[in-house]
Amino acid sequence: MVPTSARPPRARRTGEDRILSLPNVVTSVRLVLVPMFVWLLVQPHHRDWFAAAVLLAALGSTDWVDGQLARRLDQVTNLGKILDPTADRALLATSVIGILAVGALPTPVAILALSREGLVAVAAIGLALAGARRIDVTLIGKAGTFGLMCAFPLFLAAHSTIGWHRTALVMAWVAATAGIVLGWISVVLYVPLARAALVSGRATPV
Repeated sequence: MVPTSARPPRARRTGEDRILSLPNVVTSVRLVLVPMFVWLLVQPHHRDWFAAAVLLAALGSTDWVDGQLARRLDQVTNLGKILDPTADRALLATSVIGILAVGALPTPVAILALSREGLVAVAAIGLALAGARRIDVTLIGKAGTFGLMCAFPLFLAAHSTIGWHRTALVMAWVAATAGIVLGWISVVLYVPLARAALVSGRATPV
């Protein structure tokens, strides 16, 4: 056994290889708070639905926050590029299934949102198994997700006890329509990116 003193020091991860960064902490907190949203949602008599809507809106907005922090602080990391879309999809799937289960989300919106996310997830796994280069999330895709993450809290608020629930319902439909349209446009735009990533990945020597 090599003495501890004789072992070479472990290389510190820097740049994009770093793990600990402020944007990654923000994204991790977002993931940790998802169960809190579910707990508020399942409380009896809809008493905490508006609180759940506020928390969901806050969690959705942090997607923009961690992205801005990463760019402005020059803390874009490989972990963050994986963790951020993972948090997006976990929050989106949880909110869709949860709000649909309690009857506050229209079924067509849920089907269109979940089918898009499922298609993207399956495609990402397939490309990874085929040796493709990782594809960064596009701005249109992020905008689509943001639209949906605005719509879901509004649908929930529209079924809560707040006085402006009718206005919330109209706003929810506007945001949901924009989010779904942008989300599916991003799927079409991912096709040439996926082809290029597959060619580039296979051409890169191991």
